[in-house]
Amino acid sequence: MNNTILIFLLLLLTLASTSAQPRQGTSIDKAALAAEVRVEFLHAWSSYKRYAWGHDGLKPLSKTHYDWYRVSLYMTALDALDTIVLMGLKEEADSTREFIATHLSFDHDIYVKNFEITIRLLGGLLSSYQLTGDERLLKLADDLGTRLLPVFKSPTGIPYVEVNLKTGAVRNPRTNPAEVGTLLVEFGTLSKLTGKREYYEVAKNAVMQIYNRRTSIGLVGTWIDANTGEWLDRDSHLSACIDSYYEYLLKCAILFDDKDFKKMWDSSRVAIDKFLADETSTGLWFGHADMQTGKRTKAWFGALDAFFPAVLALAGDVPRAARLQESCFKMWNKYGIEPDQFDYSKMDTVSPRYFLNPEIMESAYYLYRYTDDARYLEMGKTFLDGLKKHCRVEAGYAELRNVATKEKSDRMESYFLAETLKYLYLLFAPPETLDFRKTIFNTEAHPIKKTW
Repeated sequence: MNNTILIFLLLLLTLASTSAQPRQGTSIDKAALAAEVRVEFLHAWSSYKRYAWGHDGLKPLSKTHYDWYRVSLYMTALDALDTIVLMGLKEEADSTREFIATHLSFDHDIYVKNFEITIRLLGGLLSSYQLTGDERLLKLADDLGTRLLPVFKSPTGIPYVEVNLKTGAVRNPRTNPAEVGTLLVEFGTLSKLTGKREYYEVAKNAVMQIYNRRTSIGLVGTWIDANTGEWLDRDSHLSACIDSYYEYLLKCAILFDDKDFKKMWDSSRVAIDKFLADETSTGLWFGHADMQTGKRTKAWFGALDAFFPAVLALAGDVPRAARLQESCFKMWNKYGIEPDQFDYSKMDTVSPRYFLNPEIMESAYYLYRYTDDARYLEMGKTFLDGLKKHCRVEAGYAELRNVATKEKSDRMESYFLAETLKYLYLLFAPPETLDFRKTIFNTEAHPIKKTW
């Protein structure tokens, strides 16, 4: 074949590919990017299997493992299972599911953190059960739920932070709205699937206890005592320790048709917009305020706050979600990857670490599904390129100690596989991969469908 004919054929292929691209003239190839994300998932997953299988997580720089407790709960394997299923990696999904069903036990004399175990393990068991129909996973979820229930037996109904899985002993009353309020998607789903009302009732009551302690202007603080119900500080915001409390108010209203949660979300949204929203010359942000007075205390926003465009979109406020996502994108583009905390008044980092967070990808995915705007595909490509450039290592992906210097840290959290790469994959994958309109994601990106 001569060069003229070859060039002509390549031109025809390019034109055909372009005609199949999203609107607005973008050159984004969704199928190619979905395949690319899948390759990166397999790179991270195979590194975990090679160097950390049977343990909670991978240390990618030293090529070894870590466990949260003195025994492994197979956190990465379970957290990643529904991502493997959604990516169509059937053989890998089947073998991983079989390993979990036959090896995972919660009958251990260890204290665990209720919040993390709920969102990662209980959420992972429930979503994987719904995706595969394997009753062994639901049985494990019920067993875990029963072992976690003692945390709610405080004088206030606000759960303690830790519980011993074997003895039911509890400890640590110093908790926060996120750890208290981010339980009902999982416990409520478990209640609906098993018919055990207690799961729903105790988790809902915990949220009500936080909401009923909001200030007269509608805000909550960062830390609270489970024994006394007294606030331990006055810092109000959308970041760590509060973030998913607001997320679950809306999601539980939708998933369970619970009017109490709809009321709590609507009321909280008013306070958030009045006291936390901050219109600046660089865009819309959400900062920190005093929970009693509403006075601005910090112009800080960060990687975790980037969940809020997704929540706004889910609530029906797509224009405001889009504006906030543009601010998040500016934060990402400052150093080619986002920091843990960002001072939007100075447009620079406060806390420069990056923990392989998923929230900005999550919001891009939600906005793309609601708008079909290729802008969010372009953002997703930017996120993927940044992750590959700055965080990819020989044995998986590594967190960053500093987004400016790109110095790496020896840890890959399970949520990188459960959330970050899942949301990127779903952004580019065919819509039929998952029914977005009928799915509620828990805060660990485990998809839950209302089957009751």
